[in-house]
Amino acid sequence: MNDANVPLLTDFYELTMARAYWKEGLEGEAVFSLFVRRLPRSRNYLLACGLEEALRYLETLSFGPGAIASLRAFPEIADDFLDRLARLRFTGDVWAVPEGTPVFGDEPILEVVAPIAQGQLAETYLTNQIHLQTLLASKASRVVRAAAGRAVVDFGVRRMQGADAGVKSARAFAIAGVGATSNVLAGRLFGIPVTGTMAHSYVQAHASEDAAFRKFARLYPGTILLVDTYDTLSGVAKVARLAREHPELKVRGIRLDSGDLAALSFEARRILDRAGLEDVQIFASGGLDEHAVARLVSAGAPITGFGVGTAMGVSQDEPSLDIAYKLTAYAGRGRLKLSPGKKLMPGRKQIFRIEEDGRAVRDVIGRSNESCDGRPLLVKVLEKGRRLPEGDSDWRDARRRAEREVALLPERVQALEPADPPYPVEFSRELRRYYERVAGDFEAGVRAPAGPGGEG
Repeated sequence: MNDANVPLLTDFYELTMARAYWKEGLEGEAVFSLFVRRLPRSRNYLLACGLEEALRYLETLSFGPGAIASLRAFPEIADDFLDRLARLRFTGDVWAVPEGTPVFGDEPILEVVAPIAQGQLAETYLTNQIHLQTLLASKASRVVRAAAGRAVVDFGVRRMQGADAGVKSARAFAIAGVGATSNVLAGRLFGIPVTGTMAHSYVQAHASEDAAFRKFARLYPGTILLVDTYDTLSGVAKVARLAREHPELKVRGIRLDSGDLAALSFEARRILDRAGLEDVQIFASGGLDEHAVARLVSAGAPITGFGVGTAMGVSQDEPSLDIAYKLTAYAGRGRLKLSPGKKLMPGRKQIFRIEEDGRAVRDVIGRSNESCDGRPLLVKVLEKGRRLPEGDSDWRDARRRAEREVALLPERVQALEPADPPYPVEFSRELRRYYERVAGDFEAGVRAPAGPGGEG
């Protein structure tokens, strides 16, 4: 995927609808809202992520000669529409929740305000990127909180679903508080610290474990040595002997990757301490998720850091979110859905976070133009296709925001267990009244009259 072919990363019906809008003269301003309908049971909050990629896509959206040539293969896409696509650029506005902000069910993560065909064509890519990165940042946030201040490193790229996910995930993890990644490309692209030492194959390639440790430590002073290729505690003893006899190698730590990590860490610590190596750290990996990390921390295991791979990299327990991108206004009038289980509130919106005594206590979803107590979360990040300063999203700033904003949530919401009760989110009285008015008008077969703000 690259800048030239990314416009083709879309569902085909986005193109057929865009052509139909054009042929019918439907070129008015539309509002599309991207949100998660409901949280998975094992998520008390989501961490908004992916805005940087979403804005980059909108800023650079262009059907170049290669993309246009590819679309000529489809008879549904006539030449006159292809000519129009070749001239298309995104000229709309975007309001969004800054990356690293906790969000909840029904809350808009972003809203696109643009000519309807432009907003429609953006649906697939925006949903794809916000979904992936919000899903993974939310999982990583749980792992980081379970680690309780101990280091967490991303080991997941080998088992992720494709190269794009492997790269974008590292940035999402960094926003959530993960300290480093094994992914070299992601590290170079985003400036994320990159780390890694050896795999079991390196030890296996040598005549003995002793030889492998000695040669690697000489080449990389200050390294961490993997000790469980054969017998874990024997491996620890060999590292202890090497570090004691060759202090110039400055062995920094050992890594446990299998077995009973808690029991092995206690015994490894005793071996290292008896050798006078109190500063040699113990790092753990191997099938970890937030619950395994939390158990190790709760047991007091003397582990200073965790390498977390597949479970975090694919959000193993909750691999998808009920995410949606829906039309909520067109030509100045609110639009909605009345489908069972998929109720859609009309118009542009704002999220107001109510705080008391330094804690977030509830959110109110209101209309964009209403006044409400609380801190508004949606900010304008793109205007007429151009990014505003508020749309600049460095992952380091987003990481600080995530740390600050998650700490404001009630303790029960920060916990790994399902919050009881869940964090409260309600619709404002004005938004509910607007919904009832628009729903009544549509059920009566009457178009809602325009009102303040041009939304009906």
